[in-house]
Amino acid sequence: MNRPNRPLLRAVLPLALMGVIFFLSAQPAAGHYPWWEVGLRKLGHVTGYALLTAGWWWALRGVTGRPLLWAIGISLAYACTDEYHQTFVRGREGTPRDVLIDAIGMAIAALLINRINRRPRGAKTKPGQDAGRLGKRAYESGT
Repeated sequence: MNRPNRPLLRAVLPLALMGVIFFLSAQPAAGHYPWWEVGLRKLGHVTGYALLTAGWWWALRGVTGRPLLWAIGISLAYACTDEYHQTFVRGREGTPRDVLIDAIGMAIAALLINRINRRPRGAKTKPGQDAGRLGKRAYESGT
């Protein structure tokens, strides 16, 4: 795969997830749900938006200098528009509370991404490993 098309192909994942979210948001509500089902639905909000944020981060790596910030911004904007969309669906309502619940998922994704990508300062890589954030010069000098 040539490099110029890679970001476009990577964008398919978060765009598909956005389509799934839109489809699920377009389903009419059946009325009141038991507490455990409401809890599962809210967990779905957190999980869906954590995955969306991670997907956009992955798609935007190498495209922008701050892919995580852009991923959160895109996900937050989509959460707001999705709640607005729900105001047009029978039995559904769009609430700022759900945007906050979605933001919890975004925050979890951001924390996990930062934690996974964090490497202790001065960490050395072994020959044959990717130098990653250490940079080529640090890798070649062994520091």
